[in-house]
Amino acid sequence: MGRYASDFRGERHVFRDLAELLAKASPRRSGDELAGLAAESDAQRVAARAVLADLPLTRFLEEPLIPYEEDEVTRLIHDSHDAAAFAPVRHLTVGGLRDWLLSYDATPGVLAALAPGLTPEMVAAVSKLMRNQDLISVASRCRVTTAFRSTIGLPGRLSTRLQPNHPTDDLRGIAAATLDGLLYGTGDAVIGINPATDSVPNCIALLEMLDGLRERHDIPTQTCVLTHVTNAIRIMERGAPVDLVFQSIAGTEAANRGFGVDLAVLREAREAALALKRGTVGQDVMYFETGQGAALSADAHHGLDQQTVETRAYAVARAFSPLLVNTVVGFIGPEYLYDGKQIIRAGLEDHCCAKLLGVPMGVDVCYTNHAEADQDDMDTLMTLLAVAGTSFIITVPGADDVMLNYQSGSFHDALYLRSVLGRRATPEFEAWLERMDMTDRVGRIRQFAPQEGAMRRLLSGQDESLAL
Repeated sequence: MGRYASDFRGERHVFRDLAELLAKASPRRSGDELAGLAAESDAQRVAARAVLADLPLTRFLEEPLIPYEEDEVTRLIHDSHDAAAFAPVRHLTVGGLRDWLLSYDATPGVLAALAPGLTPEMVAAVSKLMRNQDLISVASRCRVTTAFRSTIGLPGRLSTRLQPNHPTDDLRGIAAATLDGLLYGTGDAVIGINPATDSVPNCIALLEMLDGLRERHDIPTQTCVLTHVTNAIRIMERGAPVDLVFQSIAGTEAANRGFGVDLAVLREAREAALALKRGTVGQDVMYFETGQGAALSADAHHGLDQQTVETRAYAVARAFSPLLVNTVVGFIGPEYLYDGKQIIRAGLEDHCCAKLLGVPMGVDVCYTNHAEADQDDMDTLMTLLAVAGTSFIITVPGADDVMLNYQSGSFHDALYLRSVLGRRATPEFEAWLERMDMTDRVGRIRQFAPQEGAMRRLLSGQDESLAL
């Protein structure tokens, strides 16, 4: 007999442990089916949710999903748990927490105070009982604000990462894409490049080009080349202009080891970046990327469903006070999120769970070309996320990343969201756009001919070989 059991429509459903209960309660997704963890029927899924709803939140403190002795992420979660912050909801069940989160009592200030008292497993569990509208409602009341040269996460704001990737890291091609994005008013979260060649000399060349552009035009944003954290440490040792340290992370020690990192090297990198003191309005220097399926693809999930192990990654992120975190929600492929429906659900889960834990979550609203998804699905997800208060989205020229070969958001998408929902860029970046005469008298990006003046200013005095 398992530790958890439920009768549903005359059938007895037994779950051997907490990990299996969480897995069977998850909404359907291809990754859990691939791993043999998913519910075998809708009836079993509902039975698992019924058991989960009545489970005391304290059970997650008593029953680690991965043994404390075997996993440094588990140790981080339990050692950093704030019992005082947890006290107001300590008496609740998972279902009771859902009801409370949807009540008028769960105000932004109360949710912010609660965040250190919630563990990833509690948050993953409650999300499994939520409809999409619940995830949006709760996330919209979570405020997580961070700062470096711009202040990200303020109410009524929607930031963007400008992602000017190039298949050969050609500086002129990257510069052209950067110019394109700036003229659309994107890039206030970060101008961030995924390097095609992840070598220290190449990354230094990219960083110096971006930093020169930023300094020349006094752009209040941060730049980042998304190289491995150990490369970033070597780059900083050579004196190159590093604003943010990037790293992909996951929810288990074994999965992070597969990325070539552990908590110690992340601490080392953060300390090195802080010592540079390059921020102006804040010193949040880390940028993390996550995504459902990462631990499963590394065979390092310890039998946990992909959404639960993904949420554990947010505890890693939270420990380092990052400026930015984003889930690349549809990037890993249909083996983990099969179609648009699953991608939309996962994006809303990731965003809500991270925000409940106090993590500044943004989303790469994306899919691969072999997934059963299209740009209409992405329109739906980005709109829902903007309503839910996502910190930022990723934008690439024409929504088509020609280096990573996947579909993401476009510069036009950011204009759509800001126009329809009244969202604005960060205050610092918004003021810069106005100074550059790139916005009209009501703050909208200028169209067509008026942009020519801004283009001339951006092009003036530039090295012609870079076209900037």
